[in-house]
Amino acid sequence: MNFYSDETYGERVAGVYDDWYSSADPYGIELLAELAGNGRALELGIGTGRFALPLASKNVKVSGIDAAPSMVDRLKAKPGSETIEVTLGNFADVAVAGPFDLIYVVFNTIFVLGSQSEQVRCFRNVAAHLTKDGCFLIEAFVPNLNRFNGGQVNWATKVTEDVVELDVGQHDAVNQRVNSQKVVLTDGSVKLYPVQIRYAWPAELDLMAQLAGLRLRERWSSWQKAPFDGESGKHISVYEPGLELSESR
Repeated sequence: MNFYSDETYGERVAGVYDDWYSSADPYGIELLAELAGNGRALELGIGTGRFALPLASKNVKVSGIDAAPSMVDRLKAKPGSETIEVTLGNFADVAVAGPFDLIYVVFNTIFVLGSQSEQVRCFRNVAAHLTKDGCFLIEAFVPNLNRFNGGQVNWATKVTEDVVELDVGQHDAVNQRVNSQKVVLTDGSVKLYPVQIRYAWPAELDLMAQLAGLRLRERWSSWQKAPFDGESGKHISVYEPGLELSESR
């Protein structure tokens, strides 16, 4: 593949995404519903609706943004999707009418924004679309550079009599980027599912929030609100308005 765009990942995985990731964490849905209250919620990178549909079933008015038409088509084919308004586009731009009581991005999707400047732009647009008492939730992994050997990773994630699945990637430590492929090998078939990310450390995300006039309210290591510490592999971070922009520069 010589060209990777905003929608590439979603377009390539749309047909298998629900097989790989069948349901959302129920604790995650409960937490999102708690944060949204009786207000409006916006999901960045809504995909096939794994989180949005169960959240909408709790009487939360959910909207979403996604770059991949094929993912959105899968969402719209599901029961309950008629209540969800979806906008096609790069979610860094948050090109929908607010305000929202909750804006959220889950499952590391913040990292599909391929540069620091794009991630900063996302935070600023999110801040502009929040109510004064609203919040921005991010679920993301904590980078683990031990995964890479010589700037590469090559893991067999599934091996059976019928299929072999590999995760193959190259790490650019300077730009905090990982260009990878999920390779699925079956009898007479090879399928490639590319994904390119630009990861960020929790402290870097906190600084992006500060630049947007947001501050960290809570950080946990799981949807069950387990404490976050130096051994945590992921974080659930909740930001809220509270910094004057003059203070955050």
